Amino acid sequence: MAWMRAICGRLKSDYRITVTNVYNNFPWPTPTDVQKAKIEKTAQAILDARALYPGTSLADLYDELTMPPELRKAHQLNDKAVMEAYSFNVKGMTESDCVAELMKLYLKLTEGK
Repeated sequence: MAWMRAICGRLKSDYRITVTNVYNNFPWPTPTDVQKAKIEKTAQAILDARALYPGTSLADLYDELTMPPELRKAHQLNDKAVMEAYSFNVKGMTESDCVAELMKLYLKLTEGK
């Protein structure tokens, strides 16, 4: 989300997310098999937490004030697993730090292109 907020365009106050301006330029990590398995497990936990609330819209599930605790915890564990795949500092990293590190990776990946 931090990358999306920093990179994507806007139409009025809404984010304008496209393949070319957000997803195709995202610097993905190269996780180990163990890290990949952990990310898959934590991603499944997000889906499992959502399934506890059938008929609830994503807008309601992701309301910052009323997000179900199981879903919030599942996302926190997934965030941690992904951050570890990047070798980022899990505890002390702010959103700005995260975007700065992702931008460094992006620049490294695009050198000479």
